[in-house]
Amino acid sequence: MRLSDMLRPAALRPAAVVAKAGVNTPGCSKKRNMFALVDCNNFYASCERVFQPRLEGRPVVVLSNNDGCVIARSAEAKALGIGMGAAFFKHEREMRRTGVAVFSSNYALYGDLSRRVMQVLARFAPAMEVYSIDECFLDLSGLGRRRTAHGLDIAWTVKQWTGIPVSVGIGPTKTLAKVANRLAKRGQGTAGPVLDWTELPDPRGTLATLALEDVWGISRRWGEKLRRMGIRHARALAEADPGRLREVFGVVLERTARELGGRSCLSLEDVPPPRRQIMVSRSFGTRLRGRDELRAAVTAFATRAGEKLRTQRMRAGALAVFLHTSPFDEHGPHYANSFTTTWDRPTRDTGRLVRAAVRGLDCIYREGPAYQRAGVLLPDLSSGSLEQGVLFAEPPDAVRRADRLMDCVDWINRRHGRGAVHYAGEDLGSAWHMRQRHKSSAFTTDWDALPVAKAHEDGEIRSQDSGGGMGS
Repeated sequence: MRLSDMLRPAALRPAAVVAKAGVNTPGCSKKRNMFALVDCNNFYASCERVFQPRLEGRPVVVLSNNDGCVIARSAEAKALGIGMGAAFFKHEREMRRTGVAVFSSNYALYGDLSRRVMQVLARFAPAMEVYSIDECFLDLSGLGRRRTAHGLDIAWTVKQWTGIPVSVGIGPTKTLAKVANRLAKRGQGTAGPVLDWTELPDPRGTLATLALEDVWGISRRWGEKLRRMGIRHARALAEADPGRLREVFGVVLERTARELGGRSCLSLEDVPPPRRQIMVSRSFGTRLRGRDELRAAVTAFATRAGEKLRTQRMRAGALAVFLHTSPFDEHGPHYANSFTTTWDRPTRDTGRLVRAAVRGLDCIYREGPAYQRAGVLLPDLSSGSLEQGVLFAEPPDAVRRADRLMDCVDWINRRHGRGAVHYAGEDLGSAWHMRQRHKSSAFTTDWDALPVAKAHEDGEIRSQDSGGGMGS
């Protein structure tokens, strides 16, 4: 570092100078890395279009649980001014008038298409990190100047094989790859849906146009605090004094600033960290008062929690069941309660989970209130392979029999569909199910919903898709 640079205020130093300072930042590396962030465009809306081509070019929105508010919008819906989180009941009439296709959340479809996209992406890099249902980091280190062509190949292949459009941001750090992806989505890509940060003619100038809240991990509260410190955009953050950032905000924001300056501080997480808890909860489609309906709900929640537990090869040492009315209900006081059961020996047996959930429900249930929500939480998880011994535990043979039974039930339900084998308590009621009046078909996970293509006498092949969704 030149003496003149060292004497300049940190906020005025070049980003490259700041990146070299403070090499002891935990997690930062001197290694030359290159990352790609692949992000599915308007993912939920794009999933609805895959099997319904007539929706191309039309505004599409997807609603939250119980058709409450908008959680996903196509580009056409955004252009109409439909805001994220907009209450559906307030805008339903206008959506009908403007021809918006409205869909209830179809998580089975979205989860399956996400899995397919990630399988395709795994072909393009030696290491990857699935960051969310629609985002994935890839390691492109060592590709040289072929990165943009590689990104175009990724975008074309994913679209061709899955029907999902993606944007690809490439950068020397994960944070800059995120920034590059955001710019590519805005149509500023150096090659269509692909933007390589290192190919920008003026990367520092580009950072100066980027709002603080557009940087990965910076909340509105942090943005306001940074502006009060005189840091008004992403370039100013990249050139800020790292020691001062760590003192005020902690090491997380310091790493973000160094990453904006080109120094890699965040590596790929090849194996996601184990979950600390599992929760299955839902707001009911209608308010529930009867004990049997609530038993059906918590039985289903405990069953689903057990499936997740075994998928992650974990065991639970405790179960909490909770129940509450709506805090906005004008009819009667608000009521909320929970009950926790613990076991000396962690379990993965759905039967034990269901019994504990039902017993807990009986302890906290009160007649009279109209309940809005219930749920099951498994807060104390441990690895299925590591277990502390218990002096007066049940015989090992009983545990092994329960484990084999659960493995058999899971296999049957995977082969013949979820719920093929289930606990009778789930059949006590169905009013607890979510309200999904505009749900599309499970095109990829249900044999009865598979799209059908029919060949006509004129030789033309026409698809027959089963729709769903308001205005579809």
